[in-house]
Amino acid sequence: MSGAEELNKALFGVDEVWLAKHDEPILEPELPIIDPHHHFWDRGGPYLFNELLKDTRTGHNIRATVYMQCRSMYRADGPQDLACVGETEFVNGIAAMSASGDYGPIRICEGIVGHADLLSGGRTRAILEAQVKAGNGRFRGIRNSSVWHEDQNIRGTPIAPPKGLLLDAKFREGFAELAPLGLTFDGWMWWTQIGEFASLADAFPGTGMILDHFGGVLGIGTHTGKRDQDFPAWQTSIRDLAKRPNVSVKLGGLAMRTTGFGYRELPMPMDSVELARLWKPYFDTCIEAFGVERCMFESNFPVDKVCVSYATLWNAFKRLAGGMTSDEKSALFFDTAAIVYKLKTAATG
Repeated sequence: MSGAEELNKALFGVDEVWLAKHDEPILEPELPIIDPHHHFWDRGGPYLFNELLKDTRTGHNIRATVYMQCRSMYRADGPQDLACVGETEFVNGIAAMSASGDYGPIRICEGIVGHADLLSGGRTRAILEAQVKAGNGRFRGIRNSSVWHEDQNIRGTPIAPPKGLLLDAKFREGFAELAPLGLTFDGWMWWTQIGEFASLADAFPGTGMILDHFGGVLGIGTHTGKRDQDFPAWQTSIRDLAKRPNVSVKLGGLAMRTTGFGYRELPMPMDSVELARLWKPYFDTCIEAFGVERCMFESNFPVDKVCVSYATLWNAFKRLAGGMTSDEKSALFFDTAAIVYKLKTAATG
């Protein structure tokens, strides 16, 4: 097994038998939900259309989804910088299947977030335009992973981005091409890099930007056992970032192993009550800083499936939002995602 394969297994390996040890009734089953962050891949354990359908049919009212890039199905032939367009072509095919209505009212991949190497200089515009064309009206933006840590044992993806990617002048030259095409930017980083994301937001106030996974909470490597020490610094970074009106935040990703909560070391999965208790300080901070109109829950599946089932995950989110008004819940579970990603079917469905 190669190093990349071992890392994939450690980060993304799902044990369905372990997950099946816990089940619970669905809370608020009628509440409309957009899942604005999931992946498809066929590496290790496949997670494709049928797998997502199975998860979304576990009882929650999932109306639409947004696909998030993960280097799936890149083109094997043609210009290397256009290989990423293969992912959008692949996902758009799945979206077309869902749009047929043959699989129910859900609109899977109503929005597509792909990839473009923003270090491509003068080629960036052509890559983005090719992505928009391949998306057939569904392409909404790009994501460039910038997860870097001085502790090289802390890895969030098999591909290691360079240090300071978001600060790179050539990267920002490419970034400038997003707004003219009406495209958003999803940022995947560790919380220690949120200041770089804030700097990018300052430089491009007209570009819609989304911070993924609560900003990348850490509890492994040099952050092991330092949650209480790290939390105030994370909180300060989140509050500062929220001053940029062009930034939204996704509330999810806390079931990843990199958070260090130790879910998989337990004999059976945590229930939604315990998950909501663990996640509440992060949720409360983001809601206070950004407001519900700039926050959206995300599944981050199948990455978070390593530690929690789809049904339990959304129950935990509903418990976190238990004290909210109906309008506030609508924003967190549906409206913010529909607005940020311009989901026409979801917004009118």
